[in-house]
Formats: sequence, C-alpha cells, structure tokens
Amino acid sequence: MDRIDSYEDLENDIVRWLKDYYWQYSIKAFVVGVSGGIDSAVVSTLCARTGLPTYILTMPLDSSAKNTELSDAHALALKEKYDNVTHYNIDLTEPYHKFISTIGLQTAPEGFTTNRELITNNLANANTKSRMRMVTLYQIAGVVGGIVVGTGNKVEDYGVGFYTKYGDGGVDIAPIADLYKSEVWLLGEYLEVDQRIVDAKPTDGLWDDSRTDEDQLGASYEELEEAMETGKGSGLQVLQKFNTQNKHKMEPIPTFKL
Repeated sequence: MDRIDSYEDLENDIVRWLKDYYWQYSIKAFVVGVSGGIDSAVVSTLCARTGLPTYILTMPLDSSAKNTELSDAHALALKEKYDNVTHYNIDLTEPYHKFISTIGLQTAPEGFTTNRELITNNLANANTKSRMRMVTLYQIAGVVGGIVVGTGNKVEDYGVGFYTKYGDGGVDIAPIADLYKSEVWLLGEYLEVDQRIVDAKPTDGLWDDSRTDEDQLGASYEELEEAMETGKGSGLQVLQKFNTQNKHKMEPIPTFKL
C-alpha cells in the first residue's frame, strides 16, 4: 500500500511536525528506543533530522550479538552523522531476570500449584520485557526533560493492536502511526536507512525462538494493509480477529461515571 506522492515532502512534513510539537510544549529532547527494525530506524532518523536533542536507546535483553547487530549499527551511524544525537546502550538482561526471580518468591494464589506457573507464561514474560524497555525510556526522558517518541505504524497501532499495552504502546507522540508498514519501508529507503534493516523480516524481538511478526499474526503486512484500506482480501479475517481481541488497547480505558 502506497498513498504517498512524495517521500521528500513526507519527511519534511513529519520533521516540521516534530519541531512544532517540541517548541509548543517546551520539550528538551526526543527519546527513541532503537530495535534494529525499520519502524524505529525511520523514527530515530526523523528525530535526528530535526536538529534537536535526540537520545536513542538500544536496550538488549537476553540478546545475542546477532540480535543487536542492526540496532548497534544504526545507532552508531546516526551518532556519527548527527551532532544532536546521543546514544545510550542499556542492557536490561540482569534487571529483567532479577525481576522475574523476585516475583517467583511470592506465594502462589489459590488454584496454582506453584507461582512458577505464573511467571513462566511466555506471553506475560514477553510483555514484561517490553514494559521494562518503556520504563527505561521514560527514566531517560525524565532525566533529560524529553518525551518518548513512538515507533508504531498504522497496522500495528490501529489495525491489529500489535504492541504491548504500557510497553511499546506507552509513548508521548506517534510520528508514523498514520503510515502503513509498506510506506514506512519506502520512507526508510528514501532516508537511506541501512538496507539490511529495510530488508530484515519484522520481529518484535521478545521471544526466544526469533519468531517474526508474520509468524505471530498469520498474515503479512501487505495483506493486512489491503484489508484495512478496502475491507477485503486474504488478511481481512486476521485483521478482524486481532482488532476484536486487542480493542482494549486501542480505546480509552473504560471508566465508570456518576
């Protein structure tokens, strides 16, 4: 899906939008988590191109050198090219395992033979990894007086809800959330993002088995984009399924009102 007439104009518009927000709310910096994927690479590059203070964080967690190769390379390239970019590498492996271990010391609730059954739930653990990264981003943002810039695209944020609530979904501003994934890829190519990142299969990096986004969703981004745009296609059933089960992420928190 490509609705963009000019990627040069798109870049200029997003950079201008970021700068306007920065000055309007007296922000001191942009803070972006860099994963090695196309979305975070594009967002961090756009923030860097504002010329305003930009902090990029790589946050390995049980990550091998192969897992961090692209994020490290992108962070280094931005830092070398833009004087306004500061890079922090914060390894969350030890804090994560300490947290999981600490939770395991609590008493099991009724109905569970051991509390270990709770903390070894794979989805819960994956979401905890994402939330620890969110906490880290906000800690840095608080110290430098910045805001956390989101890296979600339109399919993830408004189509299937493919993000962790209060994890990578916990952000202050979302510059590419109205762009389809295909458009983010094309914008990345225009911005001359490392071709290895453009070509890499999208993955959230939260699982031990290196599963891709398509593995988890059961449809490609192109199929989901077609379903979102036309209400038709092979991705429609998957879109409807995930949109329904993840609706709680995409709507305001239900509130009892007097």
